[in-house]
Amino acid sequence: MAKQTTTRRKREVAEPTPFEQARDEMFQHIMRCGVIGAVPEHQTEWFSETMGYLTDRYPELEDEQVEQLRTLGERFVQPPKQHEASSAA
Repeated sequence: MAKQTTTRRKREVAEPTPFEQARDEMFQHIMRCGVIGAVPEHQTEWFSETMGYLTDRYPELEDEQVEQLRTLGERFVQPPKQHEASSAA
């Protein structure tokens, strides 16, 4: 019997949207700049400056998307919530 050869199709890779690119870039900046664990006043200042930068860098983002980015970033830098151990019955 002859071996059958399989032809692999090239997958089309979806190009990330400007929102996804801005989100990923913001998370990278958060990790590099030490925003996690910073004083809340410094975080607020940092986010204000960074949102201005991202708005200039990605002019195609709508105001609502910029607000979503800020919300995602502010949630990302918060310390993890402590879950109380529930007593087993």
